[in-house]
Amino acid sequence: MLTGPQVILLLKCAVGLVTIMLIASGIALAKRKYRLHGVINTWMASLTLLTVMGFELLVRVVGIPITDGWDDSTKFALKVHLCFVIPLVPILVFMLITGWQHRIRMHISISVLFLILWVGMFITGMFFLPHS
Repeated sequence: MLTGPQVILLLKCAVGLVTIMLIASGIALAKRKYRLHGVINTWMASLTLLTVMGFELLVRVVGIPITDGWDDSTKFALKVHLCFVIPLVPILVFMLITGWQHRIRMHISISVLFLILWVGMFITGMFFLPHS
């Protein structure tokens, strides 16, 4: 059975992998390889959504206690982290759809918000949530 710290460590690995994919997507975009950018983004969005659903399944259905032994400041860090994660998911889906529909201006506008939320999620998740 997984423990809370193991779940956090798995999430950090998933976020690291998807962040690498996000960087690769940006490189493809800079090289004007728009189809590759779209393929990478589709995979990135799929992995992100699967990770979020997997986390929810482990916490809510299986009942793995994530915050056992955490002090108040660490629990607050989780709340801040979730302030980035919760809006990130619908924005990710909306951004993916606008990319598929070639609605470039809207896609770019949403991508700026997405990147701000991603950086916040990355920093709070990687550096402020304990995995040991």
